[in-house]
Amino acid sequence: MKQTMVALGTLERTTSSGVVFDTLFEQITRLELLPGTKISETDVAKSFGVSRQPVREAFTRLAGLNLLLIRPQRATIVRPFSRKLIASARFVRAAIELEVVRAAAKDRDTSIDAPLKANLKQQADAVSAGDVTLFHELDYQFHQLLCASGKQTFAFAIIAENKAQVDRLCMLSLTSKEAMEALYEDHQTLLKAMFGGDAKAADDVLRVHLDRLTPTIDAIYTTHKGYFDE
Repeated sequence: MKQTMVALGTLERTTSSGVVFDTLFEQITRLELLPGTKISETDVAKSFGVSRQPVREAFTRLAGLNLLLIRPQRATIVRPFSRKLIASARFVRAAIELEVVRAAAKDRDTSIDAPLKANLKQQADAVSAGDVTLFHELDYQFHQLLCASGKQTFAFAIIAENKAQVDRLCMLSLTSKEAMEALYEDHQTLLKAMFGGDAKAADDVLRVHLDRLTPTIDAIYTTHKGYFDE
């Protein structure tokens, strides 16, 4: 994959640090910057046309999400996958998102129904087109909308932080139409349960949905062991 950086003017953010963070976050989670890739403050600053201070701030935030590994006296690198960190992130995400969908099934914000349905339609179009990148973006938005539907919008910030650990793996696993179709069908079933007020069914399908990554992690560890730190 290309390891290029988007110029400062192509994104609209409130601060230089935010621009750098958002762009590098996307490049890391989309595997445009692969695990183990060396990345320097100086090169990034030149690429974005900013000083090193906002870059340093962005690096610190990314390191806090375990996406960069800042090593004193050594080059900063895109953090390799860690099965331990992935397991922890999945546990936290599941615990929160299961409560979110239960809340939505019991007392959802119906104003979010239309955006959820529209997102689902766009997912179907992305699957038909075989557009992995678009599907990944729509999946992210879908889970954000779930939090809004469950009247727990604050929860998505926590979910997103933990999703970051597995999003890179998702980009490796979403390489076939079949994989996207399975996730899309989960989303369909989940919405049906939520809209029908069936909290147990919503809980059950989300557990299946979140567990789909388990065999993928094992397979990726076998075929891409060099991307892992253990």
